Amino acid sequence: MRVPDLGDENRHEPEPDLFWNESYYLDWFDSDGRTGGYVRLGLYPNLGVSWVWCCLVGEDEPTVLVVDHEVPLPAPAELKVRAAGLWAELRVDEPLEHFSVNVEAYGVAVADPADAYRGGSAGIRGDRVAVGVDLGWETDGPEEAPEGALPWAFHYGLTPRYEVPCRVSGEVTVGDQLVRVDGWGQRDHSWAVRDWWAHGWIWFSGRLDDGERFHVVVAADREVGIGYRSTPAGLVGSYEVASVPALGPDGIPASGIVTLGDVTFELDPVGWAPVLLVNPDDGRESRLPRGLMAVTTDDGRSGHAWVEYNQPQGG
Repeated sequence: MRVPDLGDENRHEPEPDLFWNESYYLDWFDSDGRTGGYVRLGLYPNLGVSWVWCCLVGEDEPTVLVVDHEVPLPAPAELKVRAAGLWAELRVDEPLEHFSVNVEAYGVAVADPADAYRGGSAGIRGDRVAVGVDLGWETDGPEEAPEGALPWAFHYGLTPRYEVPCRVSGEVTVGDQLVRVDGWGQRDHSWAVRDWWAHGWIWFSGRLDDGERFHVVVAADREVGIGYRSTPAGLVGSYEVASVPALGPDGIPASGIVTLGDVTFELDPVGWAPVLLVNPDDGRESRLPRGLMAVTTDDGRSGHAWVEYNQPQGG
């Protein structure tokens, strides 16, 4: 397994492809799995824009969406962006150890998550609400790793991308409500061509209550995938992965099953925060239902995870 360099945390020189993208992607859920969210900063230098997402879910709560695909690019080597009604800063505090995110923005609260797919050029329709995020992601490895331990950042190897399981803490505000976060999450960083409209995939990552971490990504139409499970000695990769969602209205799954090696996870949604992706070149669409899940394994354990299903539309 390739080990990420400390310098991999920084921005990279773009390649010429229109959809070359550098992405910083971070999610979290609280200790009981009832609330959570995710933040993504996607840099498209050849399109001249940044994509910023900050999406929040809670058990029996409206979904809150901050989605802007027209944010100006940050200054070179920086991860700080600003647009009308939005400010966000991502920081590498200590490479591969600690990462911070601050967001101040206005989002939209929707009772039906599928409303994220509606509204057209007018944008998502719902109740306008102020959102604030002040969170830190600390790598979730042992305090004293055993001699010869594997790294606690998982590099795919086949593409420039790595995943880091984390402990997450800080504060989130929605309107006048303050939520203190002391929970768990995942962050990843990638820099390559990402064509959302060409291929579907499933991404899945979380933590069991006994402390085991897990991660799966499956290319839906290529029958290839990779994942990891944590052990006392580090993260161990596996190519024995599969995913079967039970699709509901608007393609948002009502449940699902994910297999990683000899463990099967059953998925029970806590909340969905989807995003609609429109190809700026030809208008094709892809839907990305991303949700917080309660999970149960076939060996009787439980925990929580985030899952996403990239769903290109129109075949």
